Amino acid sequence: MKIRLERDVMAEAVAWAARSLPSRPSVPILAGLLLKTTDEGITMSSFDYETSAQINVAADVLESGEALVSGRLLADIARSLPNKPVELTSDESRMELVCGSARFTLQTLPVNDYPSLPEMPAATGMVESEDFAKAVSQVVVAAGRDELLPVFTGVRVEIEGETLSLLATDRYRMALKELTWQPSNSQASGAALVPAKVLSETAKSMGAGENITMSLSNASAGDGLIGFEGEGHGGTRQITTRLLDGEFPKVRHLMNVQAAVSVRVNTAELISAVKRVALVAERNTPLRMMIGDGHVALEAATGDQAQASEAIEAVVENHGGGELALTAAGFNPHYLSDALNAVDTPYVHFAFTAPGKPCLVTGLSDLDSDPLPDYKHVIMLMRLPN
Repeated sequence: MKIRLERDVMAEAVAWAARSLPSRPSVPILAGLLLKTTDEGITMSSFDYETSAQINVAADVLESGEALVSGRLLADIARSLPNKPVELTSDESRMELVCGSARFTLQTLPVNDYPSLPEMPAATGMVESEDFAKAVSQVVVAAGRDELLPVFTGVRVEIEGETLSLLATDRYRMALKELTWQPSNSQASGAALVPAKVLSETAKSMGAGENITMSLSNASAGDGLIGFEGEGHGGTRQITTRLLDGEFPKVRHLMNVQAAVSVRVNTAELISAVKRVALVAERNTPLRMMIGDGHVALEAATGDQAQASEAIEAVVENHGGGELALTAAGFNPHYLSDALNAVDTPYVHFAFTAPGKPCLVTGLSDLDSDPLPDYKHVIMLMRLPN
């Protein structure tokens, strides 16, 4: 194999493909990055038996072929090269990389021992890349990180005709966002539990093109394989990953909260106030929201060492009549910050039911509007400390 390509193109492609390499591969061959020439240039691939990544970039192919080398080492080298064209030459035992006066020789791994990448399932539909990236970033904050409970580390992707729903929960909070997409079949329906980390990296790395194509196998059973294809900087990117096993809890109905007290407040003002007051919050102690007439006050403390409070204007409504049914609510300050940063609207709406019960957080376009019932804005439901 002998190819020539631009330094920036190579560095970006290698870094992206190597990102999916396992840090502790079960077998040494999985640490390799597979380079294979095509009619248009070169394809770089990685695979760990769970997730595969493949990128196609333009290159001058002087001699066709393929090679398998240490992906992380090649990524480190590519990142450090001078801004000059790169020439890669390989035979059965080694690869030589030349960039200007810099020259590297790498030992190759046996290509025949490398596992075959899974085939991309048939296309299920397309979604606008910008909308998808934004929706994923808003929802993944509610996904769990405890690998001992893998079902909560995923995002449930639901397909129902032209509606694509993203749902995540870590048992203490959950987030839901719906967006419109273009299904290959207008009657398409199904669900898949996708690892949140893979979904997040995919959405962020395929934003250069207009659309992302999603391909789901065995959608009706909720398991199997899911694939994504889209444009990134430097070339076309493909990712496949195995879906998570297990039954995702039925939590969507919990979003139907009948508020006893609702609070509407400026999102940016509340984010700033939470950041300031949370500075004195002791670990595992709640940040309290005191609800008054026309305002809310945030309070936090670290025993007798430090206390903080701040009040901001709010529209407070008591749906039960008479005195306020709820005068205070406690929040995990980190969860509250995550929810507020996920809301992409100027105002935010809190729907409270009773002390210690979940609170629904929804975006508002303006202070006088009603919370959107169609989940076009992200909404988050949080369990409150007693």
